[in-house]
Amino acid sequence: MGELPITCELFPTELAGRRDGLLTQLAGSATEIREIENGVVIELPTSPEITGLIAQVIDAERHCCRFLRFRCTYEPDLGPISLEVTGPEGTNEFPGDVLGLRRVPE
Repeated sequence: MGELPITCELFPTELAGRRDGLLTQLAGSATEIREIENGVVIELPTSPEITGLIAQVIDAERHCCRFLRFRCTYEPDLGPISLEVTGPEGTNEFPGDVLGLRRVPE
């Protein structure tokens, strides 16, 4: 598979709506968000609601930002969840900060 362009297919008003909805919920639920090479890792607590929210965010983002890769890790014994969102080189410089999430450099 060739490298996809780093672009979002949403109109500005759609993107604003996404940030005000699902992405704000995800960021608000995070215990930590940190920058990694070409992406972010979002640490989240374990709950059925969080699992559902992660699935909604991934499904929505896969349709508009097709260059993103998602990796979700559920720690044993109902430990925390890590959602890693990465893309090709330059993803961290994507206008609007890719997912609109606050980031802390690693």
